[in-house]
Amino acid sequence: MTISVLLADVQALVRMAFRSLLDTMPGITVVGESANGQESVDPARRTLPDVVLMDVRMPVMDGIEATRRITASTASRVLVLTTFDLDEYAFEGLRAGACGFLLKDVVPAVLQAAIRAVACGDAVLTPRITRGLVDRFAQIAPWPHADDAGTRFAHLTARVS
Repeated sequence: MTISVLLADVQALVRMAFRSLLDTMPGITVVGESANGQESVDPARRTLPDVVLMDVRMPVMDGIEATRRITASTASRVLVLTTFDLDEYAFEGLRAGACGFLLKDVVPAVLQAAIRAVACGDAVLTPRITRGLVDRFAQIAPWPHADDAGTRFAHLTARVS
């Protein structure tokens, strides 16, 4: 199966580098490029790529809004790829429908695996963002009867012994 990819990044040199890298990966083909969020929406609707690699900070329309529009109108999956390691970008990207969030300093093998995972319907997050999501989830969804969690743990470990 060949995975089609659309590149959306404000910097031409970055797009060119990612295209050169992706072109060396078997089973992955780049079907288009865009320099801003607005320019990525129409090609995504037209070419229906399996995965869109989306930068966050772009002129005209940012990557978060572009992600929202692409995921609302196509079956394409968005993988946010940015230099900005900020929780708010990751969380807003996920709320907009992105299936992943990675930093641009990712090694090629991890990027390739992430593209394949996202294309198959899985989610991929940089480890620090995963930790932040786990922490937030723990805050909003505490263990029922948290006051006796220690008692439950003691009971469970006694049964295992």
